[in-house]
Amino acid sequence: MSTSSTKTDKDKEGCLSTRGRLWFTALTGQLGKSTDKLDPDSVLVADATIDNAQAKFLCVVPDANARFPRARDGEVGLEEAYALAAHVREVMNSHKTGERRPIVAIVDVKSQAYGRREETAAIHQAAAVAADAYASARMAGHPVIALVVGQALSGAFLTHGYQANRILALDDPGVVIHAMHKEAAARVTRRTVKELDKLAETIVPLSYDIKDYAKLGILYELLQVTDAENPQAADVELVKKAISAAIVDARKGPKDLSCRWLSKEAATTRGATLKTREAMFAQWAKDN
Repeated sequence: MSTSSTKTDKDKEGCLSTRGRLWFTALTGQLGKSTDKLDPDSVLVADATIDNAQAKFLCVVPDANARFPRARDGEVGLEEAYALAAHVREVMNSHKTGERRPIVAIVDVKSQAYGRREETAAIHQAAAVAADAYASARMAGHPVIALVVGQALSGAFLTHGYQANRILALDDPGVVIHAMHKEAAARVTRRTVKELDKLAETIVPLSYDIKDYAKLGILYELLQVTDAENPQAADVELVKKAISAAIVDARKGPKDLSCRWLSKEAATTRGATLKTREAMFAQWAKDN
């Protein structure tokens, strides 16, 4: 029987991750196959009850038969980005009055789908459309919650999840939130992976450990589960309660993302960032 750590290693070697689909089904009780013929099979969509209300659940998963080859391993590509945006906008358009409907993004995305076709068709615009939809929903009063169950890397996370009011993540070695893959970071910084790991011991933003990411103040909560690869009933119930609490907190909090730099964790580990923000705001006020 494979252990969670063994599966994590396999994911890192390039096997298709199933975490997003597993947690999507566990939390919604549905397979998430979209009824919209324009949606790719890589985008799962479901309406499910959470916090005593119907929430829209969205997830991007691998699709070996995807029309665009660069989006077959769980990347967020052109079709995925536009489909996400369309479903978020649909929620906004159907709930313009009364209590706004929650949106839950289940996240396990390894990168944006950069390729020649995607570049030609302006994937940067597709990604921006999805990010804007999530941000617009948040600003319109919809509690947007992101649950990171696997990888949340690069432009894929910016497109799907990062604009959430509250970000939850599983406390598991296979959960990684970062700007880029470690090997790519090593090439860009002209260091070895070993050198980056050494720097990460003292420079928190360089770390790929989800516990270190939690120190930045961006996460709402780090969730302890028994097995991230095989959600048990107790784990599912724990995560559902965490999502419900995040929805409640998002409804009563500000609609912007100020909670990320006002948190006690941010005050401890992001002092330079906070000082820079203060200086920029002071300069803006002076010039305007």
